[in-house]
Amino acid sequence: MKKLILMTFLMAGMTIIAQPRNNKHQGNGMEQFTPEQRTELQVKKLTLELDLNESQQKEMKAFIADKNTKMEAHRTAMKAMKDKEVKPTSDELFAMKSKMLDEQIATKKRIQKILNEKQFEKWTALKEEHHGDRKRNRQGRHPEKQQRRG
Repeated sequence: MKKLILMTFLMAGMTIIAQPRNNKHQGNGMEQFTPEQRTELQVKKLTLELDLNESQQKEMKAFIADKNTKMEAHRTAMKAMKDKEVKPTSDELFAMKSKMLDEQIATKKRIQKILNEKQFEKWTALKEEHHGDRKRNRQGRHPEKQQRRG
């Protein structure tokens, strides 16, 4: 009887493990919304976190919409490269990394113009916190890679 129960549990466990996993990105659910809806939600979230006034909300909405458009274009280009199984050369990787850093510098300057000093400090802290969360999540998914590096 014990062997039968043990076999039942083993079979159930193996069945659960063998189920295909949903490898789709488990983000914050924003993928299901239109770009305009995503922008609106992001502005509202920032308004709550940073206490934005009306003019700041309008400027942030325009900024976020522009940023989301660029991100979507980049995502599409990267997906096309992946679908074609084309690996970028080291010069292309350098150009992409350089462009990304230029975008980050421009973002920081533009945000600094929109927000007051106190809001900008809080935005910077939120950004660092979010970056730390992403880093911790990445380490949690692939601990073996982290061990090899460290």
